[in-house]
Amino acid sequence: MGAIDPVPGSPESADGEALAAGDAVEPRVVERRSGRAQVAVAADLAQELPIAFEYNGISHAVMLATPADLHDFAVGFSLSEGIATSGQCYGVDVQRNAAGITLAIEIAAEAFVQLKARRRTLAGRTGCGICGTESLDQVLRPLPDLSGIALQVTPSALARAHAGLEAVQPLQRATGAAHVAVWCARDGAVVVAREDVGRHNALDKLIGALARARTDPRDGFALVTSRASVEMVQKSATAGIAVLAAVSAPTALAVRTAESCGQTLIGFARGAAFNVYTRPDRLSTG
Repeated sequence: MGAIDPVPGSPESADGEALAAGDAVEPRVVERRSGRAQVAVAADLAQELPIAFEYNGISHAVMLATPADLHDFAVGFSLSEGIATSGQCYGVDVQRNAAGITLAIEIAAEAFVQLKARRRTLAGRTGCGICGTESLDQVLRPLPDLSGIALQVTPSALARAHAGLEAVQPLQRATGAAHVAVWCARDGAVVVAREDVGRHNALDKLIGALARARTDPRDGFALVTSRASVEMVQKSATAGIAVLAAVSAPTALAVRTAESCGQTLIGFARGAAFNVYTRPDRLSTG
């Protein structure tokens, strides 16, 4: 496998996979009821498949996820979980079979040695980002210090980002069952968007897309259509994202974790009104 090629940072799939068709959606006919009325209607269901992560031939994790943007997923998961840096990810081979999909990822020898030393396995679910973690130390892992990142975000930029969500959610429009994570420029323009049935997976795919496009995470902010759990803070902070905004609330542990690493954490970001839980100095009044 060769080196991972960078891809343009765009809302489309980096792997040429249409998010609203093909593997990501399964069409069905369902019975719709309203009072005593019954009618057969067409419905699109979001796909959720087992996706296995394999590093240098060794199984590491199985996540349930939308089978799209798989190269982004492989790179982003590797980065956000601290398994390897973008420079240590040499290639991804997507292997499909009847049981699901295996992402065979080739990483540098030093990263692989550290991975084996951690002896960490994950059994992923849509709502869980740390299933199977072997110790408390692995749950609250060290994070980079983001306190020195100088970034100013305006309320109008957050409002613009929130207003731009609908246009970059084809899977959500089709199925009503997907989260999106977006990367925005300082003015709030949505630059990259990734969807998945799982909020952690959507963020991992976004992080992978940014890494493959060699986008500097200090040049903008991330917005997610979910609550801000501690795992979302950990993943975004590990990727170097200094401002994370969520449309729903953060947890108490997420706030403490963001505070400890110098990340600005925003909740209830739905237009120009929002709550700032940590590092409000990055929010300008303009």
